[in-house]
Amino acid sequence: MAFVKRKNLEPVGQDERKQTRECADLFLSLKDDSATTRRWAARDMLHCPNAAAALVQHLQSEQELSVREVILSTLTQLGDATAVAGLVDCLRSEDAALRNEAIEAMKLLPDEVAPMMMGLLADPDSDVRIFTVNILESLCHPDVESWLIEVITSDPHINVCATAVDLLSEVGTRAALEPLAQLKARFGDEPYIQFAANLALRRIRQD
Repeated sequence: MAFVKRKNLEPVGQDERKQTRECADLFLSLKDDSATTRRWAARDMLHCPNAAAALVQHLQSEQELSVREVILSTLTQLGDATAVAGLVDCLRSEDAALRNEAIEAMKLLPDEVAPMMMGLLADPDSDVRIFTVNILESLCHPDVESWLIEVITSDPHINVCATAVDLLSEVGTRAALEPLAQLKARFGDEPYIQFAANLALRRIRQD
């Protein structure tokens, strides 16, 4: 779900924004009853020390979509280790909308997210591994293909491998041919893997 641009936010005047923009006041404003006030606080605390920690903590409980969009936008602009770790934590949320929003945010931070990819792709939770492959779909990073090859070579979960092979059919090069053949052999009785791997092989060979 996109969060960077939102055209239907209600107009906000300076009186609604509140006059004091001290960081301590902005942190308190994140808990205000007014969504407008919370949204302005999330936007204005970009240059505050410890802003990422405060925003990450609030993100998990914020129910107003427009406020979450601004929080995520600010976190992507910050892009520090705390911000990225907070986005990663959202992958484990029971809130599907929040998970999807975090995935979209992480796609905007390829260099910051890249050092965490191998760890996420080895996460014990297969759902987290699937979400991580989904992040790779739009992650403009030179290691995307090698990460996907690692998944189809070593991940034991069929759904994780299926998600990875679907993406390999779009981004794979001849380097993926042998791993795809090995995947077919490993899941020889799984019709979807056979179909998806054959499709990827055909597309790569045609390029």
